[in-house]
This record gives sequence, structure tokens and C-alpha cells, in this order.
Amino acid sequence: MGDEIDPELEALRKKRMLELQLMLEKELEKVDWPSAPVHVTDHDFEGVLSRYPLVLVDFWASWCMPCRMIAPILDQISGEYAGKAVITKLDVDQSRKTAEIYRVSSIPTLILFKNARPVERVAGALPREAVKGLIERHL
Repeated sequence: MGDEIDPELEALRKKRMLELQLMLEKELEKVDWPSAPVHVTDHDFEGVLSRYPLVLVDFWASWCMPCRMIAPILDQISGEYAGKAVITKLDVDQSRKTAEIYRVSSIPTLILFKNARPVERVAGALPREAVKGLIERHL
């Protein structure tokens, strides 16, 4: 008898879970999802991470040629993933503190954050499909 699940209680649990899921979806719809990369700094970095559930951060610098090569890819992908993920760009010369915290020693470095926690990291200029794959694995 101790291992049996009350069908009425299980039905109530499922109903409540569905209600909570719908509430969460409505809240996410209210979030302003950018369709272009968002430039972040040491000052607003944590705020952006906490605002969106999935954030891809491009640690870059203006003098870095591989960074310039990946920039158009990130611009395109940003529009494709609007409403699902946010692409951000952090200039390591302007925001050294954040780059140091995440131990970015080569650029470009892409770090994907899910619920404000780093879940995947890749260094170097990646092809479009590899960047998309990085995001898709965590949607």
C-alpha cells in the first residue's frame, strides 16, 4: 500500500505541473528577446545572464581577425534564435574583469550560459553549423 500512487493525487499533480508550465511560457513571452547581438560590459553582464535562460557570450576584441570572421555568423544566428537564446558580445579589452573571472585567455571564446551558469565553452572561430549545434544542444 505504501508504494501505490493515488490516481486522484497524480491527476492533480499533472494538472498543476501543466499550469506552472503555461505560466512560465507566458512569462518568457514577456521578455524582450533581441534579434541582434547585445553588447555587454562588466557592469551589465550578470544582469543579462539572469534575464535570459540561454545566453551565448562571445568574448572578442576589435583587433582580433578570427573574432571579425565569426561576427557575421553570430549576427545571423542571433535573428534565428530570437525568443530561444540571446547572443551577446563582450569586448575583453573593455571588460577585463569578466574575462578574467571566466578565465578567457584566447579569443574568440564562446561560452554558453544556461540559467546563468556556464554549460559549454569553445575557443576559436567556428563555422556556422558548429555555433548552431552549440546552442541546439542546450535548448
